[in-house]
Parts: sequence; C-alpha cells; structure tokens
Amino acid sequence: MTLDLRATALAWRAAGRAAVVVTVSRARGSVPREAGTRMLVAADAVQGTIGGGHLELKAIESARRMLGGADEPREPHFPLGPALGQCCGGAVTLRLTSLAEDDPSAWDDLPPRFHLQLYGAGHVGRAIVHLLEDLPCRVQWIDEREREFPTTPSAPHIERVCVEPVEAEVAVAPPGSFYLVLTHSHDLDMAITEAVLRRGDFAYLGLIGSATKRARFLHRFEARGFAPDRLARITCPIGVPGITGKEPEVIAVAVVAQLLQAAGAAAV
Repeated sequence: MTLDLRATALAWRAAGRAAVVVTVSRARGSVPREAGTRMLVAADAVQGTIGGGHLELKAIESARRMLGGADEPREPHFPLGPALGQCCGGAVTLRLTSLAEDDPSAWDDLPPRFHLQLYGAGHVGRAIVHLLEDLPCRVQWIDEREREFPTTPSAPHIERVCVEPVEAEVAVAPPGSFYLVLTHSHDLDMAITEAVLRRGDFAYLGLIGSATKRARFLHRFEARGFAPDRLARITCPIGVPGITGKEPEVIAVAVVAQLLQAAGAAAV
C-alpha cells in the first residue's frame, strides 16, 4: 500500500465517491502481491494493483458488480493455478469492502524497505528522490542549500532537511540505515563519508564518483586509521553494474535498483 493510495482513498471517501477496497487478506505460496496489498475500484477508475493478470481482472469485475448492487462474496478465495490459469502456483484470499464503510486512515503501511539519508539536492539527488516517491521507504533528503530543493513538495515519506553542518545528521539516523553521498563538494563528501564510517553500523554506503575518486578517498581514510574491511563496504561508483550513461535519470535508475538489491540482501 503506497501513501498515495491512502490519500486517494481519503479524498474519494470525503467526496462520497462510491468505490470498493480490494485487499489481499491472505497469501500462500508464490503470489503476485503480499497480504495487506490494496486496490481501489470505482465504476470508472482503478487505483493501485493487487498484482495484475487474471486475478486482478476478476477482482475488478467482482468489485464493480458489488457497486452495482450485486450480492458478491466478500472474501473470495483463488488458487491461482487451478482457478485462474496463472503460473504463480500459490493461493490468494481477497477481502472486498465498501470504501464508505472503511477507514483508510487506519490502514497499515507496508514496512519501509530501508531508511535512507540522501546527501545532495543536485540533479542526481532530485532524480533519485523522484523515483523513491512511490516506494515504501523513509528518506531524509539533506542539503545545506535551501534553494536547491525543488519548489514542489515531496511525498510524505521524504523529509527535506536544510542544516549546517550536514554531516552532523549522520548521528541521528537509526542503526542499519542506508546512506547516499552525492553533494556539490568533494570535501563535504569526505566529511559525510567519514562520519558514516565512524558510526560503522550502516547497511549501505554509496558515494558518487569514479574509481579514481574512490582510490583517492580510500587512501585518505587509510591514513586516518580506518580498517580495510570497513573501507571495503563503501560503494563507489554507485549503481548496479552494466547500466551505462551519465544522465541524472539513468544514474538514478541504477542507484535505486542497487538500493533495492541491498535492502533485499539485508532482509535475508
């Protein structure tokens, strides 16, 4: 469930718009989406997804019949292979409720995949934040230059922090946080990266730059007494390998994919 879906549900409910909330109440085996996933179905619109395919088509049809007054099952169960011909092989139980009888403000969020401190509001930072706006995560977007942040507000789970010295914010991150360092200054990158290394409890530390920048930073950190095994945990250059291009949007796709990889590895 994304924050945007809750906002849409609250707006539709306040406007008295007729809709059905379709929730994955139970999921077993290989399924398109996990329990707790929601979708909104109105007569002329669908928001969110429970995984697409035949399951979603059947759910939308059932919800719209319900809107039309039909007495539909409120908790239909679908073995995805035998009943729907989907190759997932698992089974899903849905729950259909009228939006007028629901309370979107009480919906549980999916747990955030990671807590990220992102340092830098330049072109790459903006492109990364744009991609993160629709993902279940928590982001502190940090820059000492207020004017660099976009004028349009970010999603609710993205907090903008304008502060000096920015490296002091490292101390307030929860244990196991992710950090992305991509500021306008190599000296500032150095100060932030050093603060993260001194904490030592990071799950991911990404530093924008080339292999040459990595070598230069490692040499300086070695001189300051950091152990090789800790320095080896710095990701620089950032982004999954094999994606070429220096456009901010291309870099952002590669970096967000890497964040999701790191989150998956940390969850194992």
